[in-house]
Amino acid sequence: VYLSLFQAKSCICHMCGAHLNRLHSCLYCVFFGCFTKKHIHEHAKTKRHNLAIDLLYGGIYCFMCQDYIYDKDMEQIAKEEQRKAWKLQAFTPTVVSHYQCTMTGIGEKYSTWEPTKRELELLRHNPKRRKITTNCTIGLRGLINLGNTCFMNCIVQALTHTPLLRDFFLSDRHKCEMQSPSSCLVCEMSTLFQEFYSGHRSPHIPYRLLHLVWTHARHLAGYEQQDAHEFLIAALDVLHRHCKGDDNGKKANNPNHCNCIIDQIFTGGLQSDVTCQVCHGVSTTIDPFWDISLDLPGSSTPFWPLSPGSDGSVVNGESHVSGTTTLTDCLRRFTRPEHLGSSAKIKCSGCHSYQESTKQLTMKKLPIVACFHLKRFEHSAKLRRKITTYVSFPLELDMTPFMASSKESRMNGQYQQPTDSLNNDNKYSLFAVVNHQGTLESGHYTSFIRQHKDQWFKCDDAIITKASIKDVLDSEG
Repeated sequence: VYLSLFQAKSCICHMCGAHLNRLHSCLYCVFFGCFTKKHIHEHAKTKRHNLAIDLLYGGIYCFMCQDYIYDKDMEQIAKEEQRKAWKLQAFTPTVVSHYQCTMTGIGEKYSTWEPTKRELELLRHNPKRRKITTNCTIGLRGLINLGNTCFMNCIVQALTHTPLLRDFFLSDRHKCEMQSPSSCLVCEMSTLFQEFYSGHRSPHIPYRLLHLVWTHARHLAGYEQQDAHEFLIAALDVLHRHCKGDDNGKKANNPNHCNCIIDQIFTGGLQSDVTCQVCHGVSTTIDPFWDISLDLPGSSTPFWPLSPGSDGSVVNGESHVSGTTTLTDCLRRFTRPEHLGSSAKIKCSGCHSYQESTKQLTMKKLPIVACFHLKRFEHSAKLRRKITTYVSFPLELDMTPFMASSKESRMNGQYQQPTDSLNNDNKYSLFAVVNHQGTLESGHYTSFIRQHKDQWFKCDDAIITKASIKDVLDSEG
């Protein structure tokens, strides 16, 4: 079968004449039909010839089962014929390479892995599945700085260590729907994950990723210093656009109504309640978000006083030193009611006139991965500076107090702080921190990433070093 595949021009679809499109051969008669256009299906239905063989891999397809079936003898024959076919590469390299690249999309360098005798012996003596040890370094890999690209490198490190994103790409779940896969950022991310988890230790050069980012997010093009937060949002946006959800995307259970992997992991719902000060009618809207941007003390925006727990106690897993601002403080300020004032009157649907109102933001739906952005770079007509206020953040964060459901319970007098943290769906665990050193004009980005539980590493472009939990929690963030 394989010999004829690479040699005989007669191996073409008898209906459309194509020699690609997953060509199958009927096992009852002499008939070749392409699987993609379902010509082999039509032949099977009209002739009741229900078995056909895939001419590229040797797999047998049953049209009654509507699935490939596996037979040990046939698999052995297929392997032997495949080895003979590989030997022909020396004589027909162009045909083989073109056929494989077109059919599989991965090229000829990816061949089937066959365990050696030594490996088989090791497997027999060690039948149990081995756990990844705490000192394992697979997945850790530096990234070469291509000219002020530290902003990209630190975000790439955070994304490649996002557990669900890693599982998605390493299980080969992405199916490219773009006309030109070479311009697909999701395909490049898939390649990037393979590079990171290949076991290679030499730094990776992300030139293709940078080129694609420049192509699809032109405001980031060039060798000037860029903002890591801006890159994160741009990258998620391009990945979201290049992902292909199924036909039920509108039914997806997230505020973006998209079931692509980016929205499944990163999209949350932000609820905005505007309350009329006259009739107390409430107008509610829910908007999708990929991150939460938080104001800091020291900015030109008025900041409310620190929380009552700032006297040396522990709140939400954060150790409070007197006068220290915490991530919880920033979230409290973000979700506090805000009086919009007389200059920002909104037409009330109850009063049917423009009235003063208050606005409050809460979390309607939390994302699986929550990204918090501390607004350290301040740009205004008068000011252009970096805010260096230290913000304490915890290893474990409970978002329950900032949920819309908690607000409703408090208004009804039913809210109680959850006592069973084990069953708390709103608790998060820290796994990546991005840091910026320097000023607005001249600075450098690095990141901390969690490899295993309590195993942290600092990523500084091509250099990766072991870090302690104290190093992480003491960083600027």
